[in-house]
Amino acid sequence: MTPSTQPGSPRHFLSLLDLSPEELRDLLKRAIELKRMHYARDIHTPLEHRTLAMVFEKSSTRTRVSFEAGMAQLGGHALFLSPRDTQLGRGEPVEDSARVLSRMVDCVMIRTYSQETVERFAAHSRVPVINALTDLLHPCQLLADMQTWLESRGDIAGRTVAWIGDGNNMCNSYIEAAVQLDFSLRIACPKGYDPDPGKLARGSDRCQVFRDPHEAVEGADLLVTDVWASMGQEDEKRQREADFAGFQVDDDLMARASRDALFMHCLPAHRGEEVSASVLDGPHSLVWDEAENRLHSQKALLEMLLTQPASAPR
Repeated sequence: MTPSTQPGSPRHFLSLLDLSPEELRDLLKRAIELKRMHYARDIHTPLEHRTLAMVFEKSSTRTRVSFEAGMAQLGGHALFLSPRDTQLGRGEPVEDSARVLSRMVDCVMIRTYSQETVERFAAHSRVPVINALTDLLHPCQLLADMQTWLESRGDIAGRTVAWIGDGNNMCNSYIEAAVQLDFSLRIACPKGYDPDPGKLARGSDRCQVFRDPHEAVEGADLLVTDVWASMGQEDEKRQREADFAGFQVDDDLMARASRDALFMHCLPAHRGEEVSASVLDGPHSLVWDEAENRLHSQKALLEMLLTQPASAPR
């Protein structure tokens, strides 16, 4: 048996807080190195004969392609599992699915609605489990965002990031990133759309909530936004458009930030809603590098999780 398939207590990645600040910085540096190796055509296949199960209750282009391509580039194999392909979609207990799947594969990636689902699955899994998105957190996207910043500007410690829009899973993960990487986070959101209170309390010394986005972006080094209505919120779209009026990241908002401020968006983006076309496609935008870096940062994550020894059997 390889370490990742031995019965034991493997290491999971359910939140940025599952890594120490030092481990997170090392992982981001490793992602940049893996990206360099990819462009140099250096063959690096540490995950030969390893299999990743990709469990999707929520669909995604970037998540599926980046994990599947990443496993292939590292010499492994990925299995795509939709709700139609698993007993999870037919009511099998999460715990039972975890016990079975983790005896057949080396790692499980889950993109689902509830953070509790990922945590319950991980608690009963013999192999590492990766949170590829829940309604509470999106830690894999933050790996890509922080890699992109590191490539462009160096260490983010001491910088100011402005989050504009819904206090959603991305915002919650930005709070965790602020805690781990020591930057200031200004969150501009309408009343009723605040981030998770527990996450906000955890980052209270680094995070501040604003109701006026113009105030939040003043002098900021990085502006970040997301769609106003995420998957599963389509019936709220009209109300959200009204509530988020004035929260679009446009040229006026960018002009209030630092002169060399950057812009990020996890995509897909709706030009003319949460961001103007001139910003998304403009000189401050790093969204395409950010999207690509999902591949490289997740390769670094997979390499870390699957090449470390598991703990003692339970």
